[in-house]
Amino acid sequence: MLNLVLSLYNIRKYHIFPKSASFYTPKVRKIILSETLVIVFLILRMLPHTCILLFCVCFSSLSSFIAASSFLNLSLPYQHPNPVSVDQEVTRRVNESISRRRQLLSTPLIKSKSQCLTGNPIDDCWRCDPNWASNRQRLADCAIGFGQAAMGGKGGRFYVVTDSSDHDTVNPTPGTLRHAVIQDEPLWIIFQSNMVIKLKHELIVNSYKTIDGRGANVQITGNGCITLQYISNVIIHNVRVYDCMPSGNTNIRSSPTHVGWRGKSDGDGISIFGSRNIWIDHCSLSHCTDGLVDIIMGSTAITISNNYLSHHDEVMLLGHDDKYLPDSGMQVTIAFNRFGEGLVQRMPRCRRGYVHVVNNDYFEWKMYAVGGSASPTINSEGNRYTAPADPSAKEVTRREETSEGEWSNWNWRTNGDIMVNGAFFVPSGEGANMQYVKASSVEAKSATLIDQLTMNAGVLGGPRDNGVSISYGGGTTTGGGGSGGGGGSRGGGEEYFGMIFAGGAAAMQPPSAVVFSSSLITLILYMTTNHGGLL
Repeated sequence: MLNLVLSLYNIRKYHIFPKSASFYTPKVRKIILSETLVIVFLILRMLPHTCILLFCVCFSSLSSFIAASSFLNLSLPYQHPNPVSVDQEVTRRVNESISRRRQLLSTPLIKSKSQCLTGNPIDDCWRCDPNWASNRQRLADCAIGFGQAAMGGKGGRFYVVTDSSDHDTVNPTPGTLRHAVIQDEPLWIIFQSNMVIKLKHELIVNSYKTIDGRGANVQITGNGCITLQYISNVIIHNVRVYDCMPSGNTNIRSSPTHVGWRGKSDGDGISIFGSRNIWIDHCSLSHCTDGLVDIIMGSTAITISNNYLSHHDEVMLLGHDDKYLPDSGMQVTIAFNRFGEGLVQRMPRCRRGYVHVVNNDYFEWKMYAVGGSASPTINSEGNRYTAPADPSAKEVTRREETSEGEWSNWNWRTNGDIMVNGAFFVPSGEGANMQYVKASSVEAKSATLIDQLTMNAGVLGGPRDNGVSISYGGGTTTGGGGSGGGGGSRGGGEEYFGMIFAGGAAAMQPPSAVVFSSSLITLILYMTTNHGGLL
């Protein structure tokens, strides 16, 4: 009996209070496993067969209950409580910008002033200022959608990148992009001149950073590319990202005080992993090994806008895995992008979460445009979907590995979309669902204005299609698996950067309550039997 109590105490010490993933080192996991085995052995010695059977039933039921209860509230800390209101605000700002442009065009005296206005609320917020270069940080006030709170480096000092090299990932050279993005302070990062930055390994960005490529032709390519992992408040604006290849199994500095081992990355263009308040705007992305943009592992409050995406297979993944429940709190706005030549699928592919796809231009696809699994909510408004010539690929939507009986209840909605060349969108869910009653009261801006709203998609001031000239080879358009990556993950359950991974699966969730509670039930059963001496 004393041995059982001691084992229960040890389990309680390691499990009763939630710990961060970094707490569960291999040593701690071995202790927990050994103590659990001791408890099981003692139970088998003490309990009669009937009580053992009862314990198994109770354990099974309790495990299911606790697993379900722990996820009843799937809200992420920074998840918006009313996502439809964010959709409505995006539409309102588009309508406002277009109305302002029309008013100015109708007034001859100020017609010339209106030439820079497009109706795109992001661009109209800053591009009409002839002195924008003297007020770069105004850009941080121009975001829309779920990522509109992304501050980037607003309020921080300017950091001018003068050196395009990337020789040392542990001790980056001052003046390089890598040295800039790892700093702890807020920084607004700009570039002294045009440059091609060929990364040695993935570029790990710290919180409160803006990478602002305006005024220069900035290209980021090579190994790993851009990783935003467990951080917040990052803006990436006006850079080309292409030919990103897997790399890793090396040490990489992530801050001035931390260097950690990184496993092999997936070769994403931009990997957003467990992060929030992120805005990717006016970038051109193509020819990466895995995804152009991957948003996984509980990331939320993100806007992907004004980008030009081309020449790629699995374009954009939202959600790590169908069984990874925290992604239910993911909220993403995808607006004013042009999905260009040579794209195959995933524009985006959504697992769980809430996604607003608004005023984008889809120029063909090989398989499908918008897909998903695990019951994501997809609100498609005012987009132009141009289907390919292939008669078997006209459908915009695809539900992955799911029967119609299941996906018929998913909330996928189309409002004001224009279908070209035989394209068709298959909606689902309850048309009278409350959130859609709210959304239906919003008149999406007609997709006939898509040319105007997306005319400047991609990098500003140069060719936006990276397929025109590729500086470095090696990237392919083959996909990297269906579950999503998480750049830098490493198999075997080893721990790096305070995270635990196991062969690309979801981050391990410690069974804290299950182990302790089941052990407590066992003790009660023992004490209430003849073996416990109470009856």
